[in-house]
Amino acid sequence: MNTMEAIFARRSYRGRYLPDPVPREDLIKIMEAGLAAPSGCNKQTVSLIAVDDPKTLAGLRTVIDPRKGENAPAMICVLTQKIIAYRGRCFNVQDYAAAIENMLLAIVSLGYQSCWFEGHVTDTDRIGDKMARILNVPEGYELVCFLPVGRAEGEAQTPVKKAFDERAFFNGFGNEVIPF
Repeated sequence: MNTMEAIFARRSYRGRYLPDPVPREDLIKIMEAGLAAPSGCNKQTVSLIAVDDPKTLAGLRTVIDPRKGENAPAMICVLTQKIIAYRGRCFNVQDYAAAIENMLLAIVSLGYQSCWFEGHVTDTDRIGDKMARILNVPEGYELVCFLPVGRAEGEAQTPVKKAFDERAFFNGFGNEVIPF
């Protein structure tokens, strides 16, 4: 699968997974893709934890509410550090977003499915903090997202997207801008 095929094949999969384990070699490739993402001022604020141990996965699932990716044979947890990069700014959100998208593309290119679960992980119930404690994440790191990884039991739903010309323009927003 080439890059463009992976981009257009990627979907947020929220269904059940087959019990087939994800080989460590594939988890390494997925994490390498994430860590190859660009990083603001090269501060490299992203760290990753792959989880494939059934006991550790079971422990994580006890704190994930609502239940997501509950039977995936593997999970990748995304950690970030808030490091000032330039003029008092921190680009950790951009860094981990780029890393996550790279991993989602690698996941689909290897024949697996996943979904980016962040909202309830970082919300007021702080599920990410509970997950981080289980994984012995040191202070200074925040667990912001997890990606279940596995072979899909069903089909991923294709979302309805707005037409290209409703969201993409040339030379200005809406109609083409007439030069001065």
